[in-house]
Amino acid sequence: MNRTEKDTVIQSLNAKFAKAQFVAAVAFNKLDANTAIELRKAMRGANVDYKVVKNTLAIKAAKGTAVEALETHFTGPVAVAIGYDDMIASAKALSDFFKKAPEGTLKVKGAIADGKQMDAAAVEKLAKTPSLPETRAMLLALINTPASQIARAIQAHVDAETEKAAA
Repeated sequence: MNRTEKDTVIQSLNAKFAKAQFVAAVAFNKLDANTAIELRKAMRGANVDYKVVKNTLAIKAAKGTAVEALETHFTGPVAVAIGYDDMIASAKALSDFFKKAPEGTLKVKGAIADGKQMDAAAVEKLAKTPSLPETRAMLLALINTPASQIARAIQAHVDAETEKAAA
């Protein structure tokens, strides 16, 4: 890889790091081709870029972004998972795939979510958090419950009054 190609990779990664909501440094070990293909498909489905990166290029690309805090994790064979939209969905996609992967092949070394550094345990905890649509549904259910109870009480009163008037 010549100097101009390296500069292009650094600029591209820097732009992705700058707009990302979630970035995880993922260690991979003895990952076979089929599992790697399945991983990329799963990540693509969750709008997450999964790229194996050269550590020195990743460190240079991280300069000036929140991902700079992950610099110490760019050692050994490392890939980055970059999520742009929903950090919870990104963490869930990673976590779900890691559960299916062969034991010891994939491990989160560290992550950045919404500008905050996290370890593997925090990423797992984030993955268990309800997503934005799930949270909205729970909130609507909480709001609708008292309203529906009031509506049922009023309807029962109206029905009782109607029966009295009919009798």
